[in-house]
Amino acid sequence: MAKSPKLHDLAREANVSPATVSRVVASNPTVNPAIRRQVQRAAKKLGIDLEEKRKGKSKVLAFLLANRDVLHSFQARVLLGAETYCSQQNWELMFMSFRYAPETPPEALHLPQLLSNRTNARAVILGGSNYPNLFRALDARGLPYAVLGNNVIGDWKPTGCDIAYSDDIAGAGEATAHLISKGHRSIAYIGNLQLPWFKRCALGYEQAMAAAGLAARTIDIRSDGSQLGYLATKTIFAKHRDLTAILAGSDQVAAGVYDALREMNIEIPGKISVVGFNDTQGSLLYPPLTSVREFPEDLGRHMAEFALQRLQNPDLDTQELTIPTQLVHRASVGPPPVLTGD
Repeated sequence: MAKSPKLHDLAREANVSPATVSRVVASNPTVNPAIRRQVQRAAKKLGIDLEEKRKGKSKVLAFLLANRDVLHSFQARVLLGAETYCSQQNWELMFMSFRYAPETPPEALHLPQLLSNRTNARAVILGGSNYPNLFRALDARGLPYAVLGNNVIGDWKPTGCDIAYSDDIAGAGEATAHLISKGHRSIAYIGNLQLPWFKRCALGYEQAMAAAGLAARTIDIRSDGSQLGYLATKTIFAKHRDLTAILAGSDQVAAGVYDALREMNIEIPGKISVVGFNDTQGSLLYPPLTSVREFPEDLGRHMAEFALQRLQNPDLDTQELTIPTQLVHRASVGPPPVLTGD
């Protein structure tokens, strides 16, 4: 009976030293990427599972919530979707929170212990808000990962990893077109354009306004949540009293819009219509908020699926999926007010 190939057989097949093979198995970041791929190809030819050599037979994925509040409702639902899928596949999902700076060199990032070479996480699901330096750090360690594409901050080329998107651009465009169909012509968008999810929604809004021949009014304030909505609403009404509708970049922002309008005694939707985004608070506000619903559980499920498929087939083409949104109609949208003369 033929013997199973050993690591020294792999070194001979890959034309490298046994020490180099050991460094590849340990995901040592100092290994040249071309040499790493050379060893991986030889391992595949010989039927050697490098992941099992490195991690044993563990069935553990890591969910990394980066640079966000642990209790963030949207991210919690992404985690739930990933956890449910892993459970169905008899895999464990370990959760961790991780904060890091975008300017830190990849080799200087101190990754959580679960992602070290001595522990059992075999792939990573990247939730929260991420920067390209983390991708390079994971690449250097040979750890496969799937990422929530909407929340990547900074310039990056989506290559070498699997990506799930929520179609927020189309969702914002649909919400804007809905307001236009109700007769609104003076519509503002509120967001923080330094954050990619707000910027993507702004793009959808601006495209819909341009298609209707209308001037976009994008209010960009460096804040987040209800404070962003409150400050932006106060700011825009100081200049544009003719405004009849607002698209907020999130339901949290819309809650701040409500607070500001209430202080100014501006009725919703009698004097102004409001639409939110992500539908995490829409039914809790008064009047109930029309909002663009996203499907975070599905995002998490597909990222977990991508990660497991990548482990089973490292040479698989990059996977990318965009999940549609849904406009949920509630009581915060009506026709624009009828202007009467003296």
